[in-house]
Amino acid sequence: MWQKLYLLILASTLSLVPLLAQHSYTPADVEDGGRLFRNTCTLCHGPDGNFIPGVDLGHGIFKRVVTDADIVNVIRTGIPGTPMPPNNFNEFQASIIVAYLRSMAADKVRPGALVGDGARGKAWYQTKSDCATCHRVKGVGSRQAPDLTEIGAIRRATELERSLLDPDAEVLAGSRPFQATTRAGVTVTGTLLNQDAFSVQLLDADGRLASFPKSDLRAYGFVAKSPMPSYREKLKPQELADLVSYLSSLKGLDAP
Repeated sequence: MWQKLYLLILASTLSLVPLLAQHSYTPADVEDGGRLFRNTCTLCHGPDGNFIPGVDLGHGIFKRVVTDADIVNVIRTGIPGTPMPPNNFNEFQASIIVAYLRSMAADKVRPGALVGDGARGKAWYQTKSDCATCHRVKGVGSRQAPDLTEIGAIRRATELERSLLDPDAEVLAGSRPFQATTRAGVTVTGTLLNQDAFSVQLLDADGRLASFPKSDLRAYGFVAKSPMPSYREKLKPQELADLVSYLSSLKGLDAP
């Protein structure tokens, strides 16, 4: 019985297009669902939804649910007696998270996709790229851009590849640079630490705290576009696959 149930769930996962058509979810809805998933769920479930033993959200493998409505209910109300907490999502928000989960299987199946070599990707990152001028891994590199030490634990391989080829496609809220320009014309770009009614505090590219009274600023706000360049013309297909494999392996301070 359970084998049949698993096959039914797996089949529904792979039939992404009919699912989206049935519920009228747009590609933008699915992207929004992905953002909600990354902001709320990846800490426990991982970017591919497979960190918890016996659960693989990206392949429709669950312990207690069968239908999409069941999943929506679990997302909203949690599971008593387990680490799964309730979430403050409305039904539509929970539904687009489910639509995103269903889309994950389709993203993984890419005929002809090259298999990356993480060791080669690490060598390219360390010796041929200029990544460390902005990013850092395990304390090595610049603070100008997001730390990549745990990037493999919060971003999927397909998302990492998209960021390398089209950096403006999606900039995570915590990765968006903040810029402050003083009335004297001095501009500081960095990571926003705090902003209140009277002041702005940034961590600049050199890791130094920069604090400004808002009355001294001519302009301030998040930078609309990613400062990261596209690597579409800089990486050969195999190099891209290798680099993505290396970045995917970075899941914490003990990562290679």
